Amino acid sequence: MNAVNKLFLYVVLPLIAAIAFAMGAVYYWVNQPLSLPSAKVDILVPKGATPASIASQIKQAGIELNPFAFVLMARLTELDTKLKAGGYQLVQGDSPLRILRRMAQGDVTSRQVTLVEGWNLRQIRTALAQHPDLKQSIQGVTDKDLLTQVGMDSEYAEGLFFPDTYIFSIGTTDLDILQRAGRAQQTVLDRAWAARQDDLPLRSSYQALILASIVEKETGKASDRARIAGVFINRLRLNMPLQTDPTVIYGMGEAYNGRIRKKDLQTDHPWNTYTRGGLPVSPISSVGLASLQAALNPEKHDFLYFVSKGDGNSAFAKSLPEHNKNVSKYILGRKP
Repeated sequence: MNAVNKLFLYVVLPLIAAIAFAMGAVYYWVNQPLSLPSAKVDILVPKGATPASIASQIKQAGIELNPFAFVLMARLTELDTKLKAGGYQLVQGDSPLRILRRMAQGDVTSRQVTLVEGWNLRQIRTALAQHPDLKQSIQGVTDKDLLTQVGMDSEYAEGLFFPDTYIFSIGTTDLDILQRAGRAQQTVLDRAWAARQDDLPLRSSYQALILASIVEKETGKASDRARIAGVFINRLRLNMPLQTDPTVIYGMGEAYNGRIRKKDLQTDHPWNTYTRGGLPVSPISSVGLASLQAALNPEKHDFLYFVSKGDGNSAFAKSLPEHNKNVSKYILGRKP
């Protein structure tokens, strides 16, 4: 056997075999499904994260991963400079390469939280605090300090956050959601205010928001919104007290136990529309678009009173005697 054959047999061939084995091992590793401690594992990739820091997070989540191999794979595929921040969900069957590509594509995992129309701020904060995929940052923060953090200049925080469903990635903070809801509310309010009826007894868009929150809480049937708004507009024009129970209930705060008594109606506070004229000092709940539009484009009529019929509908009246008959019929259950 000549020298050339010996070189090929003892040097080149083993080298080729070693390279082929290494390539096969690499291919197997990058495509081999990882063993997850559960069906789904959420990973948060912060802005500026490196392949090494991501590999460390994956290991801390209880997933066996070779950090050196992960970093090398990221560099060889040139994906190390394309990684995008956000929340990612690892599932059974995911391989290191599949995870890396997902992060390079920015295929973040979406979550959602819904802020319901008519909720007060206390209920909104509770919903955010109970969401498992939101990063908590406002617990213990007062409403006043919260306004500063979201960049709002207002005395009261109530009603400033638009009720809607917000999509977010894992790791988003509760403050981020409130900032988005605050911007959405301002946008919706500005547009509605620009399209308002002429000669409304409302001096500002904030007063419109206050009235809309009352309409939100008083409306049992959607088709009644504009008519109910019209009742309050008529009362404001005549300087009549609004005398609406939801404002009294709001002012009672956590002391409200499901019942409102005569004593409660007579106890003065900034939201008691029985003891004080005009609008209360702030909204009493979050406000949906429909209630805001109703408050700014109320039905024109002569009604000054309304009472719930108990089935979601309302009975309207133009005079106090007529209203008293409706109360007797629908609240007290007396036959005419």
